[in-house]
Amino acid sequence: MATDTWDPRQYDKFQREREQPFYDLLAMVRPGAGLRVVDLGCGTGKLTRVLHERLQARETIGIDRSASMLAASREAPAADGLRFEEGTIEAFAGRGKSSKKDTRLAQKTGTPDVIFSNAALHWVEDHDALIRALHARLGPGGQLAFQVPAQHDDPSHVVAQELAAAEPFRTALRGWRQPQPVLTPEAYARVFHKCGFADTNVRLIVYPHILAGRADVIEWTKGTLLTEYARHLPAELFDRFLDEYRTELFTRLEATEPFFFPFKRILCCGQRPGRC
Repeated sequence: MATDTWDPRQYDKFQREREQPFYDLLAMVRPGAGLRVVDLGCGTGKLTRVLHERLQARETIGIDRSASMLAASREAPAADGLRFEEGTIEAFAGRGKSSKKDTRLAQKTGTPDVIFSNAALHWVEDHDALIRALHARLGPGGQLAFQVPAQHDDPSHVVAQELAAAEPFRTALRGWRQPQPVLTPEAYARVFHKCGFADTNVRLIVYPHILAGRADVIEWTKGTLLTEYARHLPAELFDRFLDEYRTELFTRLEATEPFFFPFKRILCCGQRPGRC
């Protein structure tokens, strides 16, 4: 069974649609001199370079668990102060069992001025605890900025969840279920307040994606959501899962061309009191 099912080419099929929330989130971050930045779940690293340049950061470290996604980051020309590390968000946040590799990652990242994450935290459970852990990694004046999709009630996600609960997929998944840790915007604002963040800014934005047809919704999810099902199912069974997913999803989506795909995202940003 594959352990790394992320495909940079599949992910980038909808590059323009995926990038706009990044720029909207980046605009919420306050610039500063000589910032040290960590980008959690950096993917191919393309947008991490933009983050590094726009903030004129002294140092930016992009972290991702996927070696295949990070391989793309190494194909681009080097930039002063920008580097990439393989690791998990949980390891950076100090959650779970700590290995020597996790300790080295913590040492390399130190105390960043900005912790940034573009469409990655929804892969990690218990956001209340996660935000508290990330808050603890920041020094005075440090900023936490992230955006997560809020699509768990959309047919594209609901159909996958329903199939996973049916046989033969339920047995093959051995109890694994796709986590759904995303909170409401109000809950995120409340957690930020309890942590002590100042000037908290939480937004729910619906991005109108105009796709060629409903088949493109499947191409979209193959680049993100379905990668986890591919990772947890044997290859031949995942092919069946994908076929049944397509059939059932088409019964719930209008057969219109072009196809209107409203994508909800929650953007959050806050700054610890202290150094300006």
